[in-house]
Amino acid sequence: MKTVYTFVSSPNHVYPNHPEQPGRFERLEPILKTLDAEMIASTPATREEIAYVHNPKFVAALEQVCREQAPGIIDYAPTYVTPSSFEDALLAAGGAITCSRAVRNGAANNAFAIVRPPGHHAEPDRAMGFCLFNNIAVAARDALANGLERVAIIDYDAHHGNGTQAAFLHDERVAFLSTHLYQPMFYPGTGWIEEAPHARKRIVNVPLPARAGDQVYEQVADRIFVPFVENFKPQMILVSVGFDAHWNDPLTMLGLSTAGYLMLARKVMALAEEICDGKIVFVLEGGYDPTNVANGTEAVFVAATGKGTSEASDPNPYAEPDCDSRIEEIRKWHGF
Repeated sequence: MKTVYTFVSSPNHVYPNHPEQPGRFERLEPILKTLDAEMIASTPATREEIAYVHNPKFVAALEQVCREQAPGIIDYAPTYVTPSSFEDALLAAGGAITCSRAVRNGAANNAFAIVRPPGHHAEPDRAMGFCLFNNIAVAARDALANGLERVAIIDYDAHHGNGTQAAFLHDERVAFLSTHLYQPMFYPGTGWIEEAPHARKRIVNVPLPARAGDQVYEQVADRIFVPFVENFKPQMILVSVGFDAHWNDPLTMLGLSTAGYLMLARKVMALAEEICDGKIVFVLEGGYDPTNVANGTEAVFVAATGKGTSEASDPNPYAEPDCDSRIEEIRKWHGF
């Protein structure tokens, strides 16, 4: 089993006192050198590849803002740009494409695009939520443009992947599932169960209460991930993995531990083995505690390579809510 990864740290994409900054990787970089995985170079996405998802007028406007007005804040999230951010975003999207192509072409069994800026909030016509281009959506469309007919995306960042959902809301070649914290005023305020009634079973939102932890996520994986993937029968699975669903992330209040991330990675990899010959690509989204990012990334590689052990022991200290009725509501809505 060969695992590859890309690493795009974007050291010049940084803004004072902002949580999405290069320091997210400060404890991860030493770990990468110890992995039984091969780093491959990320090639910047072309404008044509970005246009698989994003309106060319938006792309041109973002480039102009970076060239002429950066550094600065471009939305209330706050999302920022610097003079290098346009090129950094092209390289991040290119990292996701590079990993997807390596798996699709058989050069690797699985892959992890460890990139920033993140992508899953970026919609076809706008940057938002710390995201400039939607890395995983661009990779999915690249796979479809080069021979695949069905791709599934599973997103277990703490926030709803609104940009990814928007990109594929009416594209029946892509199925999208998002688990996320859902409560009043929590960003981005989307992702309720009944948001896409025209696309039941294909667009699946799993809104969870605060402190939902490993046991809740395991139930979600077994009772929702499984029928979602088995129904759609994708030829490749892409995973938006955000380590901000960890219980002590500074920006969110979900309840995963590192062991929970390892469990989820193993669950989605088992689905990939069952349904699509093991073809799976992880793409980094959020996660704002450097220790959690390092431990969570290592856990993904333990699952991906089948080697090593995750040494982190950071169990959720909070009581987990009972989410059985929520899970059943979602299953009933989609007919799973």
